[in-house]
Amino acid sequence: MAGKITNILNLEIPAGKAQPSPPLGPMLGANGVNIGQFIKEFNDKTMDLMKQFGGIDVKVKATLVIYADRTFDLTIGKPVTSNLILWKLGLAKGSGEPNKTKIGKITRKDMEEIAALKQGDMNSDNLESMLKAIAGTAKNMGVDVER
Repeated sequence: MAGKITNILNLEIPAGKAQPSPPLGPMLGANGVNIGQFIKEFNDKTMDLMKQFGGIDVKVKATLVIYADRTFDLTIGKPVTSNLILWKLGLAKGSGEPNKTKIGKITRKDMEEIAALKQGDMNSDNLESMLKAIAGTAKNMGVDVER
């Protein structure tokens, strides 16, 4: 777009809720990004996701390419798998001790719905491989997986 790339940032920000407060604001400022412009653009692009998940804080992956003339390109990715699992369970956070304290159960159907949302964003397009990856994330959060 605008010449030489100075930095590429991979971010995870709640959909529709980017704010200039730390850690996001200082990170953007240190890289020469117009914070207000970034926040407006990010929130506009992710507002539909926030509505889709009922206002729950679902973190979204975003890639920010910053150019030498202080312009940037923002690419919005898919929601983070752990947040989608919590959304399916209706919980705010995972277990602090996943091997001892279980927080719920997730069904194969739920994992298939998550896989459909993550299509194209995971390392594999094979459904069984995607389900194994989602199940691994769930287990690390203290969620039992029903097969």
